[in-house]
This record gives sequence, C-alpha cells and structure tokens, in this order.
Amino acid sequence: MTDTEVVLEIGHRRTFARALDWPGWCRAGRDERAALDALDAARLRYRAVADRAGVRFPVRAGVLVVERLPGDGTTDFGAPGRMAEADARPTPAAEARRLAALVSAAWEIFDETVAKAPDALRPGPRGGGRDRDAITAHVREAEWSYARKLGLRLPASTMEDGQEATRAVILEVLGAPSEGPSGDRAWPVRYAAARIAWHVLDHAWEIEDRT
Repeated sequence: MTDTEVVLEIGHRRTFARALDWPGWCRAGRDERAALDALDAARLRYRAVADRAGVRFPVRAGVLVVERLPGDGTTDFGAPGRMAEADARPTPAAEARRLAALVSAAWEIFDETVAKAPDALRPGPRGGGRDRDAITAHVREAEWSYARKLGLRLPASTMEDGQEATRAVILEVLGAPSEGPSGDRAWPVRYAAARIAWHVLDHAWEIEDRT
C-alpha cells in the first residue's frame, strides 16, 4: 500500500501536518512528531469524509513527509497558511472531480454536525470558544472570502444569505480540470481544496468535541 504523502508547515509554536491528496486531513501539534501523531489520530475521523465522497481511503497506509515548509504568523495563530510545491501540480479531470467530492462531503458533514448541536457549546480546552451559531457565521464568511481567492467575485449579499450559491461556484472551480496556478487566482485549485476542507472540518470536529 502506498504511503500517504504529507507536507509539514513548521512554525515557532505550532506545526501542521497536511495530507497532500486528502483535502481537510490536516492536524496540528507543538512540533513535527506531535503534528504527525495528531494527523494519524484523525485518520478514522477523516475516513467518514472519504466514505461520504465515495472515495476509497487508505486506512492502514503509512505517511511519507515529502516537503517541509517554514511557517509564519498564520501557522502559529492556528491555521495552515503555506502552499507546497505539490499544490501547483495540474489537476486532471478525474482528480478535480475527486477533490470537489471530498470538499462537498466535508461541507455535508459540517452542516449535519451543526444541525445536531445545541446552541451553547461546552468551553474549549482553554475555557473559551464560539458557540454554534457564531461558528456557523464564521464558516459562512470564510467561504465567501475563499471564493475570492479562487478569482470569483461574489456580491457582498451572498456572505449573509447565499452560502449555497457560494459553495456551488467554488465546487464548479474545484471540479474543473486545471493546468496549475492561474493569474486570476491567489490560490491554485489543490491548495484551495485543502484549505477550504481543513477549515470546515476543523470546526465540525470542534463542535462534535464540545457538544
């Protein structure tokens, strides 16, 4: 069984381990070892995303670190913010459909998690954290900004009441073949899929853990 290729984003206080071919399977730790352990611990949790997307997932595969990136302020703040060389690879039609299916599955899992969660969530590990509706609003606003990173220009009104439309146009871009980075996009398709899916799953799993 082929090892899962992983990129490490190494900050001063936090390191992210991201599976290159599995958008959203990305976890953080204090250092490389802790990040890789966290990634492995989330393996079965992420399998639900792959199953929902109808994509076969390597449950017992090992990991292979193929790239190490220096982190920045975003990394230490708590989000993966660096693009890997592999993110610039072309995306053939079948791979584009696969990436879009995984992102769509992550959205479905988030929406279902929100629907089952109470209004007020338990405090996070450090005693804080947003409640359910605040997380939902934050995710909606973030997705609107992600669309702009893909070169899409959406009216501001869609930030508040057009999440379905925002997601539809994002999926249209992610699901189309791509030759790699484009001048009208701040994010190449592969990185966009990874960043979008990580954000929504990170909050879905947060809601689950705090319910």
